[in-house]
Order: sequence, then C-alpha cells, then structure tokens
Amino acid sequence: MHVQEWLETVPAVAVYALVGLVIGLESLGIPLPGEIILVSSALLASQHGDIDPVVLGACATAGAIVGDSIGYAIGRKGGRPLLAWLGARFPRHFGEGHIATAERFFQKWGMWAVFFGRFVALLRIFAGPLAGVLRMPYWKFLIANVLGGIVWAGGTTAVIYYVGIVAESWLKRFSWLGLVLAVLIGVTSMLVLKRKARKAVPEPVVAGD
Repeated sequence: MHVQEWLETVPAVAVYALVGLVIGLESLGIPLPGEIILVSSALLASQHGDIDPVVLGACATAGAIVGDSIGYAIGRKGGRPLLAWLGARFPRHFGEGHIATAERFFQKWGMWAVFFGRFVALLRIFAGPLAGVLRMPYWKFLIANVLGGIVWAGGTTAVIYYVGIVAESWLKRFSWLGLVLAVLIGVTSMLVLKRKARKAVPEPVVAGD
C-alpha cells in the first residue's frame, strides 16, 4: 500500500501526529522518510477537507524544530564518540565520507548549514546532532533551526497543498495537461532551494581514498 493510500485510512489527528513524529525523529538523526510523509499528507489535505493544511504545516514545523533541538542536545553531550557509534550502526547514513561531507559543509556555511540542511536529505538527519558535536552556539543554531523548519516544513506543505488544489481544478477542465503543468510548477518551485543547497555540498569522501 502506498503512503498516501495508507494515510487515507487513518483519522486527521493521527495524520498530524504521524507527520510531526516522523519529521521530528528524522530531524533528531534517525533516517526516516520525513519528506515523503509530509508531501503525501499535504497532497491528501488538498483532496480531503478533513485535514487542515495549516494544522498540518504547524505540526510538521514543530516536529522539525523540536527534533533538531533534541538532536543538538544529544550531539553536544555525546560528541564525536556518538558519531563513531552511529557510523558503526548505520554505515549507509553515518559513514565516514558522509560525516566528512557534512562537517565541511558546516565549516563553510556555519549556522546556515542548519538552514540549508533542511533541503538536502543527507544533511537533514545530520544538522542537529552535528551542530551539537561541533558546539555551535545554541542561539545561532536556534535561529537557523526555527527559520529552516518554518521555510522547509511550512513551505513544502503550502506548495504541495496548492499544487494539489490547482491540479484537481485543472484536471477537471484540461484532463492530463492541467495535471502535468501544475505538478511541474510545484516541483520547480520546491527544487529552487534544494538545488542551491546541493551545489554548496562537496562530494562525499570515500574512506580509504
């Protein structure tokens, strides 16, 4: 069963809670498909009036901010031994090359690595813990964390929701052509920040090279 089909079977309050929880855990440092859940839920909100997009966006934003803050606290307390432990348990996500890439990104962009990290899947799970490990001043982390959470979570919810509304309206008038155009507009606007963030991220260093 696809994510959106499964979400249709649960009540709205469960969707809100699930979105906040999954995004919060992902931001904390646990590799979970937060973006997939958020996009699927926003599309569902555009098709069903039971799900309020404002509440959905608020839950997603809260999950992102709180999760990143907890990840920061864990990273600050655990330090580099925590990264080594995570690398041993989850080499696919926390391998030496990935950690080195994220660390260089942080060294180059500072607090804005937390902000831009929201738009890159690899950095999204690193931002909070790594900021804590590197002992970034909390006030800097908090500013970037809140701004990033609002722009990414709230912005993604709004864009996908309105893309769904437009797509449904156009689909009734212009069949598949309206759907294609609406999706292209939404995807293009969503990828603007992602493309900028990816360009700023150097290639991963493979251990042993």
